[in-house]
Amino acid sequence: MKRLAARTLLGLLWLLHWLPLSVQAALGRALGRLLHGFAGRRRRIALRNLELCFPEQAPAQRDRLAREHFQWLGRSIIERGLLWYASPARLRRLIHVEGDVGLAERSEQPVMWLVPHFMALDVAGVSVLLFQKRKGISIYQQQSDAVMDAAIRRGRLRLGNAEIFPRDDSAKALFRAIRRGDAFFNLPDMDFGARDAAFVPFFGVPAATLLAPSRLARALNMLVQPVIAEMLPGGQGYRVRFMPAWEGFPSDDALADTAAMNRWIESEIRRDPAQYLWVHKRFKTRPAGAASFY
Repeated sequence: MKRLAARTLLGLLWLLHWLPLSVQAALGRALGRLLHGFAGRRRRIALRNLELCFPEQAPAQRDRLAREHFQWLGRSIIERGLLWYASPARLRRLIHVEGDVGLAERSEQPVMWLVPHFMALDVAGVSVLLFQKRKGISIYQQQSDAVMDAAIRRGRLRLGNAEIFPRDDSAKALFRAIRRGDAFFNLPDMDFGARDAAFVPFFGVPAATLLAPSRLARALNMLVQPVIAEMLPGGQGYRVRFMPAWEGFPSDDALADTAAMNRWIESEIRRDPAQYLWVHKRFKTRPAGAASFY
């Protein structure tokens, strides 16, 4: 049954990708309203995260923000088919790139693209394959459903010039790829537990945050270029901002670097809070003896 459901969903995404983006966007927002109403567990997680990160807001304000977030979430689901199946020419028309997208091509040092979990995260992944020539590599979380796992891999690799490594694999293959000059598409802001992490403030709340961006960049002499992707209203497409590489990052203090990274992510969230991934349990891992937030 799981495989049948996955194939049905993939077939639906393939059919929908032929529609104009404005129609897909409207369908996605409608799906998001349904998810807000029926996905009670995820709604509660989002509201709890918003309460922790924006305690100054009234509950009604946070509720409106959560509703808006779910509509962007619905769009990200529907429009995944566009990213997986549309022609490169169509995607180039829809994705508006700003900043120095070609930094990794020119750099003598390997480059880490630092990309937080906004709703258009996968658009950023497509943009580094369409608008620059350096091979892009990343880590992905394997799915329990084999059909969906294969579809995700195909979708992310179909444009070529890319390689993805399962999160559970040894890091040696990743290190070798970076050393040969491949650019690393790094997602730094999820809770993967306390291993190789530190409790670093995120909106003032201690959050288990991987120290790997700083440590890896220092060990391999990498430039770190922050990248933010966002969905634009209706059929306007997407914007991906390639920002200047950070100066002084990495330093010899991985904890200070990680705190600075979280402050930057916070500043970007404040620009567009509804498009951040609030349905993830960002504060799931707690310091010893601390009660669960969820």
